[in-house]
Amino acid sequence: MTIVDTPTPTPTARTHWGGSADRQETDRWDAVAERVAAVLGEDALARDRANAQPFAEAELLKASGLTTLLDPAEWGGGGAHWESALRAVRILSRTDASIAQLLGYHYINSANIALVAPHGERERWHRESIAGRWIWGDSVNPVDPNLTLTADGDGYRLNGFKRYSTGSGVGEALLVNAVVESGPEHGRFAFLVLPFGHPGVELVDDWDNLGQRLSASNTVTYRDVRVEARNLLGFGTDEPVQSLITPGIQLVFGNLYLGIAQGALAQARALTNARPNAWFLSTADTYREDPFVQRLYGELVSRVAAVEALADRVNRRFDEVIGVPGGVDAQARAALEIEVARLKVVSSDTAVDVTTRVFEATGTSSTATRVGLDLHWRNVRTHSLHDPVDYKKLEVGANFLTGAVQPISLYT
Repeated sequence: MTIVDTPTPTPTARTHWGGSADRQETDRWDAVAERVAAVLGEDALARDRANAQPFAEAELLKASGLTTLLDPAEWGGGGAHWESALRAVRILSRTDASIAQLLGYHYINSANIALVAPHGERERWHRESIAGRWIWGDSVNPVDPNLTLTADGDGYRLNGFKRYSTGSGVGEALLVNAVVESGPEHGRFAFLVLPFGHPGVELVDDWDNLGQRLSASNTVTYRDVRVEARNLLGFGTDEPVQSLITPGIQLVFGNLYLGIAQGALAQARALTNARPNAWFLSTADTYREDPFVQRLYGELVSRVAAVEALADRVNRRFDEVIGVPGGVDAQARAALEIEVARLKVVSSDTAVDVTTRVFEATGTSSTATRVGLDLHWRNVRTHSLHDPVDYKKLEVGANFLTGAVQPISLYT
């Protein structure tokens, strides 16, 4: 018997991402994000109080190039990696977590071009999005299954509503998920993209929450909305690579919370250094020299540094998985989900604790409305309730003990 070596064919890349970001790339986009964060930080508190739709902030993101960072370079995009995008979200959240959320959700929503759209349609979607400088909002809240999508000729009709539709108030593209309830595609999970101002789509300006007030996360209602064939991005499949959107958005959360904690520490440090004198029982001359104050910062700074190290590792791992030629398998997808869940647990708990306890070092004066130190806590306390962190702890613990993996969903 003769054995003939047959060369293994090189698999076709499932997405346009591949490899990892180098230092030059991350330094470049870090600098862009830091410039934008500095501008946002000038009046973040005033804009939070005004609670207006963030049209000007959206234009700032577009002008900076951050919105096209992940798009293919050959079609006019930044050609960068997820690590750079996630670091940008983290940097912006240090001064304005609302706009960081807007950018992070945009990255996830627009990534569906690569994960959902048929190969032959991706160039069109990328070119239109890049040329139009689209910000992608979403209307996909899975706990609001109140949409009806029915066949209508060569298109569909959409009715219902969705709450918590981040970016819908200012985005040029609105990503909508709905199950087809009639026609040849009955039962399929559809990804629709509707332009801003599409007939029958009503944006309800009802987002008036404790924090993340400029994330444009209002309710959207749909009244007999005509959906043309060109508005269909694609359908959901059982491909593990397509479901990377869930660990992707949870990874955005982890970097968002980390950035908020870093921003709170930076502001608190400035306030503590500016405090005169010290507590009357202290042997120190100033609060900054008080051993109890130094101990508090030592604990909080160390915990945040540990979260940062984990986030950096998982950010890079996400690039490695999503860029696998031929697409990621179920095992790799599950392993990534657990890594991201760990980050969600520690970043959420750490950020809530840090943004609360910094007041112990900054004193009563820092609770003044004009100071705005509470903005960090309000933002992380609001967004960290997106999905219960206790269920992430259960997910991680069950996997550690038994190897159990949660079923794929828009939360796991």
